[in-house]
Amino acid sequence: MPDSVYVVNEIVGTSATSWEDAAKKAIETAGKTLEDLRIGEVVKQDVTVENGKITSFRVRLSISMKYHIEK
Repeated sequence: MPDSVYVVNEIVGTSATSWEDAAKKAIETAGKTLEDLRIGEVVKQDVTVENGKITSFRVRLSISMKYHIEK
């Protein structure tokens, strides 16, 4: 494998359905503007609660993308 450098950022996705859906939406949205996404790691999961019921699922993801060096 050739030497590579990666940039790591955190993003948050939300969904009324599930943590999986929140993660999927976050990665798909980030992928529209970021290039060469490589890894998405779930860092934290939580829910928002109103009147004793879950209203949304939230996922914090650490995402990495390949760093391109202009030559």
